[in-house]
Amino acid sequence: MDGVTLRRDGHVTEIVLDRPEALNALSTAMARRLAEVCAEVAADAGVRSVVLSAAGEKAFCVGADLKERNAMTDEELMAQRPVFRAAFGGVLNLPQPVVAAVHGYALGGGCEFALSADLIVADETAVFGLPEVSVGLVPGSGGTQLALRRLGAGKAADLVLTGRRLGVEEALDFGLADRKVPAGAARDEALAIAGVIAQNSPVAVRAAKRALRQGDGVGLQAGLDLEENAWRTAAFSPDRREGIAAFNEKRKPDWPS
Repeated sequence: MDGVTLRRDGHVTEIVLDRPEALNALSTAMARRLAEVCAEVAADAGVRSVVLSAAGEKAFCVGADLKERNAMTDEELMAQRPVFRAAFGGVLNLPQPVVAAVHGYALGGGCEFALSADLIVADETAVFGLPEVSVGLVPGSGGTQLALRRLGAGKAADLVLTGRRLGVEEALDFGLADRKVPAGAARDEALAIAGVIAQNSPVAVRAAKRALRQGDGVGLQAGLDLEENAWRTAAFSPDRREGIAAFNEKRKPDWPS
């Protein structure tokens, strides 16, 4: 529906960018639906991990639908802006860990979707880039800030200011991808990782993600305070008691949360 499909397998949910005929370019309707889906997933306590994948063979996502934008007035472009911000913010702010499964082109907003994830799995066909400056724009869905935090100032500048494309090997070297897999295997690998994450304590995983996200860029002591808060959240939850009991009884935990 409107270019986004939701799949559920146990505690793992897959959000699929599903507009392959347009290389999963993000239209206004698709962005609106993605924000709705992310809100639904975020509120579902039964979802422990998320995979962000894409339909078709050629592209993960090539960014905003420039054919749609070509006919827009300035007023219409500004009206689209909060819809896009809600879509990208929906992915970025999911409380569950997100694993992006990238194949083919991940350009502009597609690259920003990947950067919004916690882990990026890329297959051999993956091509990353933030080419906005080449069409008179600035990455505006988290690209400058997420690249800065993930890659560091120099590599972020290289990516953003040149607008060039990175194949999977250079993306790995840059830190723009975390794992490389054979062509066609990104989704399966991402689902496998998400499955491992989903076996862990939901309380602890969400608290750890908050500490990682909120601690990025803060001073050491502030980061340690965030870690302390995350530790307390997990340590005084029923999950901690179940986890320790299961360890001592040599069984898999049955998480109460």
